[in-house]
Amino acid sequence: MADAMSLGKPSLVRTGPGASADERLAFERLLVDISSKFVNLAADELDAVTQTSLLRVREFLGFDRVSFGELVENGLMDILYSSAVEGIDPVPSGSLSLDFVWYLRKLRGGEMIVLQTLPDDLPPEAIAEAEYCRSAGFRAHVNIPIRVGGRFSGFLAFGSFRESRQWPVDLIARAKLIGEIIAQAFERKRSDEKLAAALAEVRSLKDRLEQENAYLRNVVHEKLPQGLASRSPRFQEVVEEAGQVAQTNATVLLLGETGSGKEVLAQVIHDASARKDRPMVKVNCAALPATLIESELFGREKGAFTGAIARQAGRFEIADGSTIFLDEIGELPLELQPKLLRVLQEGEFERLGGSRTIKVDVRVIAATNQDLAQAVREGRFREDLFYRLDVFPIELPPLRERREDIPLLSWTFVKEFSNSMGKQIEKISPDSMSALTAYSWPGNIRELRNVVERAMILAHGPVLHVKLAHKPLQLDPAKATDGTLDQAERAHIVRALDRCGWRIRGIGGAAEQLGIKPTTLESRMKKLGIVQAR
Repeated sequence: MADAMSLGKPSLVRTGPGASADERLAFERLLVDISSKFVNLAADELDAVTQTSLLRVREFLGFDRVSFGELVENGLMDILYSSAVEGIDPVPSGSLSLDFVWYLRKLRGGEMIVLQTLPDDLPPEAIAEAEYCRSAGFRAHVNIPIRVGGRFSGFLAFGSFRESRQWPVDLIARAKLIGEIIAQAFERKRSDEKLAAALAEVRSLKDRLEQENAYLRNVVHEKLPQGLASRSPRFQEVVEEAGQVAQTNATVLLLGETGSGKEVLAQVIHDASARKDRPMVKVNCAALPATLIESELFGREKGAFTGAIARQAGRFEIADGSTIFLDEIGELPLELQPKLLRVLQEGEFERLGGSRTIKVDVRVIAATNQDLAQAVREGRFREDLFYRLDVFPIELPPLRERREDIPLLSWTFVKEFSNSMGKQIEKISPDSMSALTAYSWPGNIRELRNVVERAMILAHGPVLHVKLAHKPLQLDPAKATDGTLDQAERAHIVRALDRCGWRIRGIGGAAEQLGIKPTTLESRMKKLGIVQAR
């Protein structure tokens, strides 16, 4: 569409009230054409259409510069778009200079500013504004406040550097329409962005809840070993340490033999922390194949490996804002340890097969029955990761070193199985309690629970008789010296090995007979110096 400038006619602003009918009609057509471009305008096209529209209006009216801005939260005016003729600088994007005190006060008040002969039109207090007009050669200016929904939201401004100008009322009224159209488009964009952000947050929360629910469905039937109830001064110190560290975000390293209650203590620390409203996520590093542990911990993208048919969030992602319990941390493959170290130090990682960095806020509680310092010396565990995990170590004593707790724990398990099996037990036979107290419990609390469960299955009356699968340890106080327990445990393990031909793993192996993991048995054998005679 040809406008007044392209036809060589004087612009509407130059002729003012005396503009011809053709000029006014051309301007009306320009406004209609610009307005139509904002109908159903996509958000990603708003910037380009706004810039083009302001340029067309400026050129049609013969101004040197046009600017569009909005009121921001701190009370300043933020320039969003500015266009100027060659040789004149557009207004830089961003907030206006705070030196323009008089001008900013007018803008914040939503007042129209009409200056036809600058700097003469400025009041005496507009010192910085007058200096700017003289230095830049600014001759005329109009600032039109824009309201959307009855609220002052921005402005549309025109300026002339080459000559003074008159500002006809009808010109200002029509220019104001352009400003309102642009401002309304911005409001729609922001509303759409807020809605999109809200929907994205809802989807994110929904996905997160689904991940948590899926995780909880997998663990809801797991039985946690009992072990916090205690009459042992040493174990009470452990519980006290756990309570002290719970209120912090410090990494905790739980040390102790298999079945000594590390998982229960980790749950207690989480439940006493500020993260208790979200479930603790548990990972047994020894139970996961080395080929899958990376995707389980850090997630995977679709197609990351054969069989990865969909994207999957990892346990660290699920635990964002909560606690992750890494059991058997000593079994973590050496090649994955740098990635875990990065999560601990930076709180970030990438999914397997992905490149996008994911930030998480996760409190880590790790546990092991291994000597990690020895593993570092042997090159099986990174030294920097060890020191990062060893911020607050807590060592749990084995059950044989808290024998005063065996009766209390036994009754805890009796009550648990009484409820599930519907059996009423009034007492544990004295002989059974003596046997339980005398036994060395290489499998610790987990082994005690298994023994009580087996006895409850066989129980027929109100008195529980417990039959140990192995000969109980009979301690002779008169012969008790340093190393007595280790010697007795050594003999007990050797007897189990002899019965199965020194086979540790598999059905009927020594580990199964003793009710402990093969890795735990191997660790105890190494500690006690047990080797098969040739």
